Amino acid sequence: MHLTRFAQAKPYDAPGHMDMKMFRLQGREAGPGDVLWLGVSHLLPGGGTTLTASAEEKFYVVLDGAVTIQSDTGEETLLPWDSCRIAPHENRALKNNTTKPATILLAMPLPKSPA
Repeated sequence: MHLTRFAQAKPYDAPGHMDMKMFRLQGREAGPGDVLWLGVSHLLPGGGTTLTASAEEKFYVVLDGAVTIQSDTGEETLLPWDSCRIAPHENRALKNNTTKPATILLAMPLPKSPA
């Protein structure tokens, strides 16, 4: 078992993320992980990401507040415990359009190890 206390979670930065504070919970530099890593992001009012795509599938779960997720086909606002999947190479942007902070959980696969 590998335990990460939120108070000791390591912050990280990612390009195209504004007014967000992000923490890795499991995987990558947060500890061992074979197939995925977990992170939590706090989005300030007006904070979010640029509209971009990545090769990795992403899963988001809103833990607190409201987060609007935009894709090439439209946008949806997720409330606490709502979730969504972003497919590989699908454009997405996150935005907190409210006056309160929002918190979102992210799960993403780790890069495949060369065989």
